[in-house]
Amino acid sequence: MATDTRADSGEKVVSIRRCACVVKGGRRFSFNAMVVVGDGNGRVGWGYGKAVEVPLAVEKAVKAANRNMMSAPIVETTIPHQVTGRYGAAKVLLIPARPGTGIIAGECVRAVVESVGVTDILTKSFGSNNPINLVKATFNGLSQLRTREEVARLRGVEI
Repeated sequence: MATDTRADSGEKVVSIRRCACVVKGGRRFSFNAMVVVGDGNGRVGWGYGKAVEVPLAVEKAVKAANRNMMSAPIVETTIPHQVTGRYGAAKVLLIPARPGTGIIAGECVRAVVESVGVTDILTKSFGSNNPINLVKATFNGLSQLRTREEVARLRGVEI
């Protein structure tokens, strides 16, 4: 696989899993791929694809990720406030960090926050360590983020 072309377009393969179907002649294998796509400027999406071969599964996942893009607010190089994302048994705690801290996160959460364009963040995952559920929990947390201006506008007050 040409990983350098994916890095240019902001695609990160989070997990690839092999599934076996037992048939009369033996086992028939198929593959699942989870991909995170982002522009590095506040927009990110995830996709899940299944196919007989890995490149096809990744291609389907990228198409699904581009269809399911969402935007997340970024304040300078981090997130506006602390938030907890949940999905199934997975919980992800996202904490804003000062400039220069870097991304302190596991592999799955790191893929999402790098793709969205955050460079300074602290994270902690609780519960399940399933990569797919961790990515979905991270997206749940990012969807809960609000900037000060947005909250003030919703409440009808001035900062």
